[in-house]
Amino acid sequence: MTSLLVTIDGNPYEIDLSLAAQDDTHIVWANGEAVTVTVPHLQATVTEVEWLIVNGWPYELTFDPNLQWIKAYDGLHTIEVHDRAQRVARPRSGDGRVKAPIPGLIARVLVKPGAPVEAGQTLVVLEAMKMENEIRAPFDGVVSSIPVTIGQTVVRGQVLAEVQ
Repeated sequence: MTSLLVTIDGNPYEIDLSLAAQDDTHIVWANGEAVTVTVPHLQATVTEVEWLIVNGWPYELTFDPNLQWIKAYDGLHTIEVHDRAQRVARPRSGDGRVKAPIPGLIARVLVKPGAPVEAGQTLVVLEAMKMENEIRAPFDGVVSSIPVTIGQTVVRGQVLAEVQ
């Protein structure tokens, strides 16, 4: 069983989970209360999980790859996850380079170098297949560079911004 301390918007939750279910549905203990959670693709990376079902209610979610924030229907929430078995805090992963997840066209640039940003704040809007994709800051910091311009075509993996 894994024991976590998850803090969402400053509110702590003690989470105990065991992922030994036969399908995608699991029992998670949150502050001593049993919660049924269905995870569609348990082996997927956190950024590939787009929805969960919690106690029968579906939730569309967007996760920060570094688990610094989560976006739900009611907005953006800061999140901290601490494994109670781990003795030291997990260092922030990632180097601040924000890359294009798909090829597309830069529709808008919403920040300038030197601007302070918060985790989850939209930096650039990338248009692809007639859809606008908000490219967000991975963590709180300062924009050190924006090497793209409006109207520029970018490829998957191209650096769109750097946050320090």
